[in-house]
Amino acid sequence: MTQSNSNVDVRRVAGHIGAEITGVRLGPDLPEPILEIIKNALHEHKVIFFHGQDHLDDESQSGFARLFGDLTLPHPTVPGQASGRNVLSLDAQRGGGKANAWHTDVTFVDRPPAISFLRAVTLPPYGGDTTWANTATAYQALAPELRELAERLWALHTNDYDYIGTRGGGVNDVTPRDQDHHRDVFLSTIYQTEHPVVRVHPETGERALLLGQFVRHILGVSYADSKYLFELFQRHVTRLENTVRWRWTPGDLAIWDNRATQHYAIDDYGDLPRRMHRVTVAGVVPVSVDGRRSVARAGDASGYVTAAG
Repeated sequence: MTQSNSNVDVRRVAGHIGAEITGVRLGPDLPEPILEIIKNALHEHKVIFFHGQDHLDDESQSGFARLFGDLTLPHPTVPGQASGRNVLSLDAQRGGGKANAWHTDVTFVDRPPAISFLRAVTLPPYGGDTTWANTATAYQALAPELRELAERLWALHTNDYDYIGTRGGGVNDVTPRDQDHHRDVFLSTIYQTEHPVVRVHPETGERALLLGQFVRHILGVSYADSKYLFELFQRHVTRLENTVRWRWTPGDLAIWDNRATQHYAIDDYGDLPRRMHRVTVAGVVPVSVDGRRSVARAGDASGYVTAAG
């Protein structure tokens, strides 16, 4: 089927983040003019949504994502799908799909993913929405004095916080055995990386807050002050006016800029099945406002971003 960019429509979903794109059949063979529309929409809106992409499978989802850059392995520690070398299956019934805490993906490594592609595979009859927040507008909305403070701060990020629960509430309907197994796998290698609290986007030049679930400590201050500063800036990120909430339907695909967003998978569907497949494009080492690069302190994630093929 020949696709024309004249049929593509980009419609804003919320005031500060999110757009729905229609008139596109996604795949590895997407025409360049349509691909450029999608990339520009992603830079502007930070997360974009597509209905009716039921034709996608692991292979074609990965092939489409590859148009945006090199792919990572599914995860630094969690195994991926056997059907796709680059695909991470987020299955709520296996303890790995309820990431109900605000986070930016995999910030505990020195090169967090640039872009994530999430496809709905199995959905509950109700609930299971995902919410995103714009970390660039959160930075812009800070008072000048707070922006200057944030630009000077650095934070230690680590996976030594369980992906499914320490700050976000945890999984209530997964067996303790599954939770323990998932934690053991997730923490099979401990990663620690120092990132600037404000990073400069490598493509748009925007400044964005780099925080979320995996922050253990704001460097150079006491534990009490670290907790206060984290909550101060994180609260600006997750203000409702700065977010968009997506109600999934079968065949949906969401793409988000992991360099300028946080997200939260809402756990409100009990023990019902929910399975999503995620593919990610490799990112670069974040850079601070004054040009310093993030520094890995523990764990070697080079294979995560270079061995996917």
